Amino acid sequence: MSRIQMYDTTLRDGSQGEGVNFSLQDKLLITQKLDELGFDYIEGGFPLSNQKDYQYFQEAAKLELRHAKIVAFGMTRRRGITADKDDGMIALRDSLAPVVTIVGKTWDLHVKEVLRIDEKENLSMIEDSISYLCSQGQEIIYDAEHFFDGYKNNPEFALRTIQAAEKGGASIVVLCDTNGGSLPEDIASGVRAAKSALSIPVGIHTHNDCDLAEANSLIAVDEGAIQVQGTINGIGERCGNANLISVAGNLALKKNHDILIEDGVKRLTELSRYVYEIANMNFRSGQPFVGASAFAHKGGMHVSAVNRISRSYEHINPETVGNERRILVSELSGKSNIVAKTTKHKIDSGSSLMKQILERVQEKENEGYQYEAAEASFDLLVKKEAGTYQPYFERIHYRVNVETESENKPVTEATIKLKVGEQDQHVVGEGDGPVNALDTALRKALLETYPNLASMHLVDYKVRVINSAEGTAARVRVVIESRDENEVWSTVGVSENIIEASWLALADSVDYKLYRDAENLNDN
Repeated sequence: MSRIQMYDTTLRDGSQGEGVNFSLQDKLLITQKLDELGFDYIEGGFPLSNQKDYQYFQEAAKLELRHAKIVAFGMTRRRGITADKDDGMIALRDSLAPVVTIVGKTWDLHVKEVLRIDEKENLSMIEDSISYLCSQGQEIIYDAEHFFDGYKNNPEFALRTIQAAEKGGASIVVLCDTNGGSLPEDIASGVRAAKSALSIPVGIHTHNDCDLAEANSLIAVDEGAIQVQGTINGIGERCGNANLISVAGNLALKKNHDILIEDGVKRLTELSRYVYEIANMNFRSGQPFVGASAFAHKGGMHVSAVNRISRSYEHINPETVGNERRILVSELSGKSNIVAKTTKHKIDSGSSLMKQILERVQEKENEGYQYEAAEASFDLLVKKEAGTYQPYFERIHYRVNVETESENKPVTEATIKLKVGEQDQHVVGEGDGPVNALDTALRKALLETYPNLASMHLVDYKVRVINSAEGTAARVRVVIESRDENEVWSTVGVSENIIEASWLALADSVDYKLYRDAENLNDN
């Protein structure tokens, strides 16, 4: 079958979802993960909308991506102004992105009632904007906003808008079900009409307001669309976007289309959970293909049948998407991911040590740990179970005080006593909050012995309540992202006490940095 382009807009359209907020570092990490799996396009945002999006394109241009093209998103020029004088056009031109997606109006309702311009000006805005950016050497994708609503209301005008995009030089026209209200038959007829009106390819961009975004994306491909736009896990405003995890699974495994890199589909579960963790969102256990319950079986006839013939109750082999079968009565979760992660440690999957690691991970997961986006903590766990872990420092005790005076800002102070080699270090550090103060004190205690820690700094800090039914006594999971000049890594800590959970993640982060630097030195 044909190659279908996978266009990810998690960083732009997905970030418009309620409760979703990516830091700059989050966006860069997700970009690299998508590139690893072979996504074709990664839409990073609108460079004129905010400073973070502007900085993203500056930093993304420095990444050594192997597969993906970075895309800047923006609207057509404003009415009554030439494209080369429009601030939005200039920002897109100067974004350093090799590809630009321009969105324009297709529905005459929007042209007349929202923009309050005539149809001729709308067509000129589309063609002029695309023509100008093409003249600057950028590849242009045109997103036809509200195409299916526009086509229903005024088919002739809707088709003229996408023909204007083709005339301007767009490489592809993407048909958008912006309100998410179209049914599959609407999508099919709209795609057929667009293909007949154009000589360039078409793509599809659907929203999930009728719970049909994935089905609508698939039928668009059946009708000839060569690109699918969507987000990881379907995050996005209102009811979300087409979930590219499910779309990819269906395109590759059910329709035999060529997508991603050769083993990209096998890493869909990894990708899904990675983005959930980065976004600080709870995994959706019943999510198709990649959810923890997607291949879970509980007792009786189902388990017996699956043990004999797995396909009797499973529509695919879970390993084809990087997931795993779970027999709930014996809790076999986690094995395939753990085995994959221990490959670099050269541990035989059938060894007693592997069994020991699996048991330890299951024990820690029952406590609330998650290692999907905290691989540095997992690497340290493997070392501890293998008996190769030697601590670079030992905590004797710590204390954190937060004081306020009148209307002044709170002052936080952390006191730490550590054993470093044969010496005791007793230091005090101040910070903007408890974690910052602990980090300051920890560095102060260790820098003399380990000066390489000077290049390390904390990038992000996330907290999630695990057992919310316990109220203020609930256990919390803290994930800390750290980086130096070479790498970004994540660590995790769990406790009923948020300060202790933070300490555990912070200590792992420092430990990992020291271990990795020592190993790199030995390798050289």
